[in-house]
Amino acid sequence: MRGARARTPLVALAAALTLSACGVPPSDVIEAGEPASGVLVPGPTPSVPVVVSLYFLDDGELTAYPRRIDDPADLGTVVGRLFDGPTAIEAETATTELPRLTDAPKVTAGSGNGVTVGLPDDAAPLSRPAMLQLACTVAHASGAFTALPADAQRDGAFTAPPVGAQRPPAHTNVRVYGGGWTMAQSADACPAPPQP
Repeated sequence: MRGARARTPLVALAAALTLSACGVPPSDVIEAGEPASGVLVPGPTPSVPVVVSLYFLDDGELTAYPRRIDDPADLGTVVGRLFDGPTAIEAETATTELPRLTDAPKVTAGSGNGVTVGLPDDAAPLSRPAMLQLACTVAHASGAFTALPADAQRDGAFTAPPVGAQRPPAHTNVRVYGGGWTMAQSADACPAPPQP
């Protein structure tokens, strides 16, 4: 029993030495640059692309052409794309009566279903087909934004908005003005965009 008591302090001393000597040698302070500062602010969340219908003419008939838009919250972007005309692929069947603009149109969504589009002063009054192109695009774009499904985002396929997301276009009125002229058009004669 006396031997067991004598070994206890030795075991305790050995354990203390083992724990205190973990093999890392002491060192001086190491300079590593400025300390961290500031608050990490997350960047803006990228917008989810959507598909909207831009209305062009196909053999003189108003026809919806699905177009991918990266910033769906901005109706001005949609109207600007319409005035840019059909893409090379769309131009195989589509034409437009809308003029090429020298400046971007100014688009303002009013109360209710009214939208005002201001054109540069050098723009001439629009033809009836051009007004219908504009009114139909605005009517369907302002009520039919829907995110692309994940598989469509990968392969670039387009999908039409679901029927439940579409607002009836008949109640949309578009007022267009330029240098010294004003025109108005309702969207009651617009064809519906194609359904998936």
